[in-house]
Amino acid sequence: MEHRLEPQVELSSADHAPVMRVRRVAANRPWAWLAAGAGDLRRLPLLSLGLGALVSLVGGLLLGAGWKAAYIAPALLGGFLLGAPFLALPFYALSRQLELGQGGDLLAGLRTGRANAGSLALFGLMLALSYIAWERLAAIVFALFYRGQLQSLSNWPWELLFSGQYVELLLAYVLIGGALAALVFALGVVSAPMLLDRPRVDAISAMLTSLQCCSVNRGALALWALLIAGLTLLGFATLLLGMIVIFPLLAHASWHAYRDLVEPA
Repeated sequence: MEHRLEPQVELSSADHAPVMRVRRVAANRPWAWLAAGAGDLRRLPLLSLGLGALVSLVGGLLLGAGWKAAYIAPALLGGFLLGAPFLALPFYALSRQLELGQGGDLLAGLRTGRANAGSLALFGLMLALSYIAWERLAAIVFALFYRGQLQSLSNWPWELLFSGQYVELLLAYVLIGGALAALVFALGVVSAPMLLDRPRVDAISAMLTSLQCCSVNRGALALWALLIAGLTLLGFATLLLGMIVIFPLLAHASWHAYRDLVEPA
């Protein structure tokens, strides 16, 4: 269904960066982003699913390393989610190539980002600092709320989730982790694809634009955040097997979200 995109706000990023204009989109627009992402996935199935399998493997190794180490497991899970915008860079590059009619040359697509490597690295540093903050917060929350003796480390996750004794701990994880995730989402919903696509845009300008997108499109981006969270939980519920498809789908869709939300330079 056709909808009208209205340029809303001009952001003066930096002296060397172009002016970025944020669009207002319909509240149900995220469904179109998912459909467009699915289209990219169908056009490059082997490459996208292969990269999705690699991401799933990395996530599985991280969770496996921390599963028996009390608070570290949720910290690693949060770290995987916080790092997702950076892990999705290859998918943004592929979607960009498809948009330009250049096929599916991953290396050529990623070379586009070399012109803005410093800003991409700065954005990656922000994600890394967010993960460090979450890891420390997870440790503090666990120390404050977990009252068990951890007789068997292998049983602690099931005790935490299903015993009913640690509702406060689970709520604290959800509230604190959710607040941090919401901040990272607001700063990064269009930042990584923008930095890949626009060599003259710096990391601060990209994050400010991302915040402006959230301010102008609260309904659409609230739905988008819920879809990302729900599909990601589904991926983890399938022991990360579902992430082989879900991560590429969301990453390709995120490229189309960026294209929809930010006016061309």
